[in-house]
Amino acid sequence: MKITRLTVYQIDLPLNEPYYLSGGRLKFEKLDSTFVRIDTDEGLSGWGEGCPWGHTYLPAHGPGIRAGIETLAPALIGQDPRSLDHINRVMDVQLPGHPYVKSPIDMACWDILGKSTGLPLWQLLGGNAATPVAVNSSISTGTPDEMLTLIQKAAAKGYTVHSAKVGGTDIDMDIARIEAISSNLPAGHKVTFDVNRAWQPATAIQVLNSVTARDWVEQPCETLDQCAHVASRVSNPIMLDECMHSFQDHLEAWQRRACEGVKVKPNRVGGLTRARQIRDFGVSVGWQMHIEDLGGSALADTAAIHLAASTPEANRLASWLCHYHLSVDPVPGQGARNQNGFATPPSAPGLGVTPNPTLLGDPVATYA
Repeated sequence: MKITRLTVYQIDLPLNEPYYLSGGRLKFEKLDSTFVRIDTDEGLSGWGEGCPWGHTYLPAHGPGIRAGIETLAPALIGQDPRSLDHINRVMDVQLPGHPYVKSPIDMACWDILGKSTGLPLWQLLGGNAATPVAVNSSISTGTPDEMLTLIQKAAAKGYTVHSAKVGGTDIDMDIARIEAISSNLPAGHKVTFDVNRAWQPATAIQVLNSVTARDWVEQPCETLDQCAHVASRVSNPIMLDECMHSFQDHLEAWQRRACEGVKVKPNRVGGLTRARQIRDFGVSVGWQMHIEDLGGSALADTAAIHLAASTPEANRLASWLCHYHLSVDPVPGQGARNQNGFATPPSAPGLGVTPNPTLLGDPVATYA
């Protein structure tokens, strides 16, 4: 089997409402998503999606994906898409770094592998069943009462795991938010306080050593060095996210005892192949992991849910679904959707999501 064509689509994904991160300093109103279709000489096709969360969140941006694919495409034509490690080596030789560019290509190749074997991705990734995965709510920063109201609304929709956004320069307010939310969660619910790297190390240490709550705290500071410094001085379990770009970052975090868990996001680390490697490392060292993607439609969300569902329960925390924040749905009715706080991966061969090209508009590029 050989790759004969790559077709690239671009689609804007407006958010239902503006989304603020990192103590309110980052604002997002729409996402720039790239869909990739890979065709083969045996009639099988695979789909992938790459969608950075804007261009200020991480060193990635939508136009960069499409420019990178233009660079990679000539080297991919004629390759066997089922040879996933080889495909990734070819991409790394042609374009060192830029993992977010490679993710939709890798995803489409996994889709083809699943279709060629007749197996869903959750099984190819090591799972035994299409396990339902708990879904995180996303609670915007506000006063303690405002955030508790949002948690109550999320609970009414079936969510039992919540990601509460905190962080900024108002130390007393962050202490009040954390204490109020932790002590007033509905019975059986869990929360992670997501700082999105907004604190300086001294602020993180001051806040976390002032609260009685011992819930997860995610990415308290900008860098791995800063987060490791904080982790050694507080009692809360630390989850790392934005500073984890490669397997080497994860290895260093473990060596430095910088965290008890990580977020594994395929688009950030280069695709499902790299994310699976990191997931397996996390299992081996006893981490707990949120496995989800950076952004995108239900196509990108579903790929991540396949990986999450194949992860041992003891190491699997909840996943976030970006597509519930979008005002458009380019793959209506397909993929892993929230059903009373859980998302279940499809059991059809491959990803189990096939976009209708008419909903994506005209291709922006074709390589053959």
